[in-house]
Amino acid sequence: MERILVLLFIVIFTSCKNEGRELSASNSKADTLIVEYAKGFSIIQHNGFKLLKLKTPWPSADKSFTYLLAEKNAVIPKNIKYDIKISIPIKKIVVTSTTHIPSLEILNEEGSLVGFPGLDYISSEKTRKRISNNLITELGQNEAINTEVLISLQPDAVVGFAIDGNNKTFKTIQKSGIPVIYNGDWIEESPLGKAEWIKFFGALYNKDEQAATYFSNIKNSYLEAKELAKKATSQPTVLSGSMYKDQWYVPYGNSWQAQFIKDANANYIYKNTRGSGSNALSFESVLNESQNAEFWIAPGQFQSFDQLAKTSSHYSQFKAVQNKKVYTYSNTLGETNGVIYYELAPTRPDLVLKDLIAIFHPELLPDYKINFYKPLY
Repeated sequence: MERILVLLFIVIFTSCKNEGRELSASNSKADTLIVEYAKGFSIIQHNGFKLLKLKTPWPSADKSFTYLLAEKNAVIPKNIKYDIKISIPIKKIVVTSTTHIPSLEILNEEGSLVGFPGLDYISSEKTRKRISNNLITELGQNEAINTEVLISLQPDAVVGFAIDGNNKTFKTIQKSGIPVIYNGDWIEESPLGKAEWIKFFGALYNKDEQAATYFSNIKNSYLEAKELAKKATSQPTVLSGSMYKDQWYVPYGNSWQAQFIKDANANYIYKNTRGSGSNALSFESVLNESQNAEFWIAPGQFQSFDQLAKTSSHYSQFKAVQNKKVYTYSNTLGETNGVIYYELAPTRPDLVLKDLIAIFHPELLPDYKINFYKPLY
C-alpha cells in the first residue's frame, strides 16, 4: 500500500508539473514586433519561439505562410498553428537573391551562408572574400538550382523567392527535410518597406533588437534626406526606364522607383499611373510625353551615350540625352561585374535617395559622393 501511495504521488506531481508547464506556455505573453512600412510580413514573439507570418509570398498570392521559429527546448503550445518549423538561431543558410546578402552582413551572420545560386552576381567585398576562400558553394542558377549539391550542404533553411506557387525546386528541397522560407522583399512598393525586411532576417537569427536598431537608423537617415529635398527651389521633370524590343518599360507611379523620385522632390512623368511590374508603352508615346524631361534615370543596361546612339538614333530626340543628363546604376559594378545597386539598394534606400537629391538638386548636397547613379560616359 505504501508503494502504491508513493507511485500515486509521483504520478500526480508529474502530471501537475506538466500541466503547469503547458498552461504557462499557452498563457505566455505574446508581443507583436513593430513593422512600420513593410506590408509582406509580421512577427509575433512568444516565450522561446516566434511566429513569422509571410502575408504575400509572391504577387497576387492567394495564400500565406506561417513559420514557427523555435529556440532550443522551447515549449510549443498544442494550439499553435504553423506551416513549417525552423530551429533558431540559424547556423547554416542558403539564400537565393543578392538582396539577402547585405542583411546577413549587417547582422554579422555572413559566416552562416553556405551556398548561393550564381556567385558572380554577389558584389560585397566581405562575402566575395569568403567565396574566394571556397567557403560558399556555387548552386547553379535560380532557374535551375543544383538540388543535390544544396541538400548535401544540409542548411538549416533556404530563403527563396517565387513568382508563383509552382516552384518544383523548392518542393524537392522541402521533401528532403530542409525548410524553405519564402521572402517577399521584392514585392514591397516603398523604399522603407523593402529595407524593413532586415527584421525578417533578424527573426531567423534571434537578433530582432539588432535588426530593429539598424532599420531605425536607415529610416531616420532616409526621412532626413527627404526633408532636405523639400528645400529645393525647383522640381525637375524625370523620365525612367528603357526600351526592350518594341516596348518602353517605365516604372508605375506607385512603384518604389517612383517613390524615390517623389521623395527627392522631382516630378516623375508617369507619377499618376498605377500597377505592378512595369508599364509597357510605345516609343512614340514616351517621346510625346517625355521628350522634354530634364533627367533620364535608370536607362536599362546602357552605360554610355555611344551605346544609346548605336541602339537607336531616335534617343537623340530627348532633351536629357542632348544635355547629357542621363544617369545609370549599371556603371557601378562589383569585382565580378555584379550590379551593386541590385544587391545593396533595397537595404540602403537612404543612399539611393541621397544620390537622386545630389543629381536633381546638387546645391543641397554639394560635397556628396554618389554611391549608385552615375552619368553615362
